Amino acid sequence: MADNWRSKTITGGVARSPNRAMLRAVGFGDTDFEKPIVGVANGHSNLNPCNAGIQTLVDRAMAALTQAGAMPQVFGVPTVTDGIGMGTEAMKYSLVSREVIADAIETSVNGQAMDGALVVGGCDKNMPGGMMALARMNVPGIYVYAGTIKPGKWKGQDLTIVSAFEAVGAYTAGKLSEEDFVGIEKNACPGVGACGGMFTANTMSSSFEALGMSLLGSSQMASPDPEKADSAAASARVLVDAIRRNIRPRDIITRKSIENAIAIVMATGGSTNAVLHYLAIAAAAGVKWTIDDFERMRRKVPVLCDLKPSGRYVATDFHHAGGVPQVLKMLLAHGLLHGDCMTITGRTMAEELAAVPAAPRADQDVIRPWGEPLYAQGHLAILKGNLAPEGCVAKITGLKNPSITGPARVFDSEPACMKAILARKIRAGDVVVIRYEGPKGGPGMQEMLAPTSALVGQGLGESVGLITDGRFSGGTWGMVVGHVAPEAYVGGPIGLVREGDSITIDAKKRLIQLNVSARELAARRRKWKQPKPRYTKGLLAKYTKLVSTSSKGAITDWSD
Repeated sequence: MADNWRSKTITGGVARSPNRAMLRAVGFGDTDFEKPIVGVANGHSNLNPCNAGIQTLVDRAMAALTQAGAMPQVFGVPTVTDGIGMGTEAMKYSLVSREVIADAIETSVNGQAMDGALVVGGCDKNMPGGMMALARMNVPGIYVYAGTIKPGKWKGQDLTIVSAFEAVGAYTAGKLSEEDFVGIEKNACPGVGACGGMFTANTMSSSFEALGMSLLGSSQMASPDPEKADSAAASARVLVDAIRRNIRPRDIITRKSIENAIAIVMATGGSTNAVLHYLAIAAAAGVKWTIDDFERMRRKVPVLCDLKPSGRYVATDFHHAGGVPQVLKMLLAHGLLHGDCMTITGRTMAEELAAVPAAPRADQDVIRPWGEPLYAQGHLAILKGNLAPEGCVAKITGLKNPSITGPARVFDSEPACMKAILARKIRAGDVVVIRYEGPKGGPGMQEMLAPTSALVGQGLGESVGLITDGRFSGGTWGMVVGHVAPEAYVGGPIGLVREGDSITIDAKKRLIQLNVSARELAARRRKWKQPKPRYTKGLLAKYTKLVSTSSKGAITDWSD
């Protein structure tokens, strides 16, 4: 147990502490003070469907912790909702909430000197925020994902939240009737659970299985299904055993296990946000990991799963087809997974996968056979060039031609760009630039799901490029490049682009190039002035002062 209030004595050598008096008021008895105290970070909220089903999981976990001989203490963790805040000023708090969540969990667990932590979360930033806290605190911990939403249905088609965003573009382009527009909006989200494609929440939860910090098979269960609550209870029992065996997050989160996590991100066609979040998780765990490591992994790992947003199937289909364990076993069988990595169960990854077949079932086509991948290499490419010297991230699956050269259409905010798109002012061949939306400039790196979905809905997803120092939703697809670093606000080259400049995006060459001479760029740089910060008080102002560049994960506890 931690060196805490239980180790203190009072005069006379009596092994007691006055601090116990307060715990007696919340149910501790004489025999309970020697039991491990486990913090349960509860992300339950009716703010969003992602987190609205969490309380049932927390209740099961609390009961299982008690039955296993621990003393659970629950505390709340904040959450915000990307899908609701998207395209508004509220979206600036999304990535910021990742840091707030990590700090909140650290504050509660370390502030009460708890012996372990079980973190339960559902929306996008809940996962990386929780994992950063576990890595930072390094007390035994486990992550319990709230579960995915079931697909919505409209006229025989499976829907996700991205369907509603793409419907906006299709409707404004005259390609969708009002009946279908309203029908999609009303039916896209049929109940509780996180967004149903291989978007950011499902990407991160899947990767936590590969990382060894969540139970295998748990990440793609539907939130309302009984098996999800059963897995929460099982997670609690595993955690108590890990506390007794002193298995800690930094025993599990290593360079090799992060490679395992990124392998599953590539194999499943996961979110661009995984790049940002694993840079942050690695930093919290003290693991050496850079943006170039993602490109190294991309070249080795094929895309094996046909999942939305660029594919056909949703997360529940993936789960029923064998899910993460099946893909991990395929990667292990072909030398692309470190089977000797320890997991939270105390067994190695290879031991955990021993009973999983090496090939996917023939009665499904969500997971492709090894010899028939969707793509021979991964989908998240790290591009560099004079427009992004520190690098940026492109999602290149689902595109017939992953390269474009065209005139820049420059916008200094997402709303300004969205206005132009809805006014049908963007044409095929254009390269849209949305800047001053980076970690400091936004602040908070808003996700550009609204403009990218509108372009897709208008039929321009393949023919218009879009680059930004902001982020993209896990639901985004198309010729999109995000996380451009350095960002415009700190004088990055993206801030020097002018309307009509020629820009090249070439994913095959991993190049992002502003086709303007160095002399001209130097002249523009001399005239550039940093804009005033958009916020001068409160959380966003503090974040602006503290946050790192996106190429280091946009974290607030960084150092050179």
